[in-house]
Amino acid sequence: MIAGHLALVIAAVFAGAAFYINIAEHPARRSLDDRSMLTQWKPAYKRGFAMQASLAVAGFLLGLLAWWQTGAWFWLAGALVLVANWPYTLLVMMPVNNTLMSTDPASAGPESRELLERWARLHAVRTALGFAATLLFLAATVR
Repeated sequence: MIAGHLALVIAAVFAGAAFYINIAEHPARRSLDDRSMLTQWKPAYKRGFAMQASLAVAGFLLGLLAWWQTGAWFWLAGALVLVANWPYTLLVMMPVNNTLMSTDPASAGPESRELLERWARLHAVRTALGFAATLLFLAATVR
């Protein structure tokens, strides 16, 4: 079943990208001064948002299709967990994202650094959702 296998691959790519951000990109960003940290985060966030938002929707739709084709609830569960990144991002992360995006790098300081650390903690939830969706899709494929 191609839809299910594609959903699994997309969820794994989503999880891997999110994990990379938490384990490599953000820790490297911490070594920068406040202004550079915020300056680096802004374009990285825009690119990451576009990629991960697209992956979440594509994986969700493919998971739904696999569920419709098989009736196996693991596909539906994985699809819902993966797309849960959208409301989580919009409702929980967006206030932090908007504040960071509207902050002029010239005025960056301890407050913007703390917001970036909060953003990283919030982003870790997205990573967990990606891995959970991957595991659910994996379970669906081995059933």
